[in-house]
Amino acid sequence: MCTVKTEHSCYHSTCKTLVEGEKKHLAACTTLNTLPQTFKEMQHFFGLPQSGELTDETLAVMKRPRCGLSDVEPFGETIRWKKSQLSYRSELPIPVSRVHKAFRAAWKIWSNVTPMRFRKRRRREADIVISFHSGDHYDGSPFDGKQGILAHAFLPGFGIGGDVHFDADEDWSFNLFAVAVHEFGHALGLPHSSDPGAIMFPAYNFAPNYELELSFRDVKDVQQMYGINPNFAALFSKKPPPRTPDKCDPDLSFDAVSELQQEVLFFKDRFMWRKHPQFEEIRITLTSSLWPDAIPPYLDAVYENSAKNLILLCPSGHQYWMLKQLTVEEGFPKNITELGFPPRIKSVDAALHLRKERFTVFFTGMMGNLFMYLYSHCDCYHIFNQLLVPSHHLQFIFAIF
Repeated sequence: MCTVKTEHSCYHSTCKTLVEGEKKHLAACTTLNTLPQTFKEMQHFFGLPQSGELTDETLAVMKRPRCGLSDVEPFGETIRWKKSQLSYRSELPIPVSRVHKAFRAAWKIWSNVTPMRFRKRRRREADIVISFHSGDHYDGSPFDGKQGILAHAFLPGFGIGGDVHFDADEDWSFNLFAVAVHEFGHALGLPHSSDPGAIMFPAYNFAPNYELELSFRDVKDVQQMYGINPNFAALFSKKPPPRTPDKCDPDLSFDAVSELQQEVLFFKDRFMWRKHPQFEEIRITLTSSLWPDAIPPYLDAVYENSAKNLILLCPSGHQYWMLKQLTVEEGFPKNITELGFPPRIKSVDAALHLRKERFTVFFTGMMGNLFMYLYSHCDCYHIFNQLLVPSHHLQFIFAIF
C-alpha cells in the first residue's frame, strides 16, 4: 500500500507489500527527489495532468475516500483461490442485519459473473474474515480515522490472506455496500484497475442515484481468474456490463463540452476527458474526481463564467448547481426556474457562454427553443426565448473565441 499524507510542505509515503496473503512490511520514506515521479504516476493513474507537482486537484484525489491498497503498484503474479466455494465470517461488535445484508449483496455481485459461491459461517473457521477496526490494529496498515482510507483487504492465502478490514471510525450508513464490493474483489485476488469505470478503480464512487455494477473490465478480469458463471448470458442478456467510453470510438457522442480555466472538458455519461494545452495526452476520468459526489454524474450542460469564477452545471432533470473554485455554493442545487425559465422547461440540452458579450445562450427542447439570459455585474436580469428551425435533439454546443 502506498498512502501519501500531507502536512504543509512535508510529504511522507509509507509503502508495504503483502506476498501470498501474509504481511511482509517494507517501510521507507520517499525522498523529495522522488516525489515528482510519484506524483506523475498517481496523476497518470487518475487521469490528471501529469505535472509532477502537488496540485490542488492531486491533493483532492488523495483526500477522497479510498481503498488502502496501492493505487499504482501491481500485485505481480496472479494470486487466486484454488476452490470455487469460499466461506466468510463477519466479526461485528453487535449483530447488525443491515451490515450482513450489504455483505451478502456484495458477494452476489461477484458470484453473478463467476462460478464462485460464498457461504456465511457464524463461529467456525472461515476462508475470509470480515472485521471492523480503529487506528492501528496490528496488521501493518493502520486506519486514519474518518474519511481517507475506508478499508483494505488481503490477497487470497492462509491466515490473514483474503481477510477484509473496515475502518470502524467511518460512517457506514450509506456506502458500506460499494466499499464491500470493491474490497471483496481484492479478497478474490483482483488488483486495482486504471479504468475509472471499474469497481476496482481505487477511488470509491458514491455518486447519488448511481446503480453500482461491475464494469466490462471488472467482469473480464475476474472471469479470467475463476471462469464464467453458467447463467451469465441469461443474467446479462438485457443489460450487459457497461463499457467505459472509448475516445477512439467513431460513434462516440458527447453529452456536454466546456472550457474550464485552461482546459477543454468533454463529458460522456459519468466520465470526462480533459484536454490541457501543456499536456499532449488526453485521459479519461470520472466527473466526480473534479467536483463533489453530491452532484449527479450525468450532465446536460456545463459552462464557466470566468468573470465570476463560477461554473454552472445543468444535470438531467430540473436542478442546477453553481460552483466557485470547484466548491458548491451555499443554497444549491436550485430549480432552473430561478434562472427565469418557464415552468414547462424541465431540463437544458446545452449552454454556450460568450465572454466578451457577457451572456449565456441555453438550448432546450426537440423543437429548437433558444433561451438566452444576460448578465449584469451581479446576476442575470433578462431572459427570453425564440423558436428556431426544428432540428434533431441537440446534445452539446461549444465554441472558443
